[in-house]
Amino acid sequence: AFLALSAILDLITPFQLMELSRPTHPLFRQLLLKAPGTYHHTLLVANMAEEAAERIGADGLLTRVGTYYHDIGKPVRPYFFTENRVGSVNPHERLDPRTSAQIILSHVQDGLDLADKYHLPSAIRSFIPEHHGTGIVLAFYRMAVQAASDNGREVREEDFRYPGPKPQSRETAILMLADTCEARVRSAEPDSAEEMDRLIAETIKARLDSGQLDESDLTLRDLTEIRAAFLNVLQGVFHPRVKYPEPVKVKGADGQEILR
Repeated sequence: AFLALSAILDLITPFQLMELSRPTHPLFRQLLLKAPGTYHHTLLVANMAEEAAERIGADGLLTRVGTYYHDIGKPVRPYFFTENRVGSVNPHERLDPRTSAQIILSHVQDGLDLADKYHLPSAIRSFIPEHHGTGIVLAFYRMAVQAASDNGREVREEDFRYPGPKPQSRETAILMLADTCEARVRSAEPDSAEEMDRLIAETIKARLDSGQLDESDLTLRDLTEIRAAFLNVLQGVFHPRVKYPEPVKVKGADGQEILR
């Protein structure tokens, strides 16, 4: 009866959060099977976001579970997202920048449609649009501006902008920061903790300066703690690795050549 009442009132309980965190949930399974790169990115971002949330006294479990569902729209068109590509084929090469941007932007609406279909609570649903806020798909926007300057056409910024809203809670704001910091560090491949920390700090500052955090209630003290949490998690994943020597052939005790 309590679960039925919570569903009617759109409340979310710790029990519901635990149920939604199971990897057997159909949406989570879809992410694993159709967009495995996004799935693994999601798990790492969830670790970052949960640790950051707990450091600042936000809801760690809600943050983790919300993160699990933030990209559930990507399996609709998985190969248009870099993390899911196999080999060097880039489907965007055949498209103009505006069309590419529209496909990227559409993963938010696709995610919201799936959230409605599977009756996700609004507390989880909010992570889908708010983790991008009203940001711009910069890579394709810059390509469009460059192409427009060559032929004199005008580029409409709104064609490249996520619909929002900006993060309305500390939890969705933490996800926005974790998502962008993980992507930046993964692509830059920093070779020291100091370089990684600099990338994280720059990424957080860019979101702060662009006004994306204005409605989230995060403080500057919170951002310092979030930065430290992200560095702690990412160091364990992207730390510099020792290059192993190539195997060489040697003779074993029986005179046979073996690789060692």
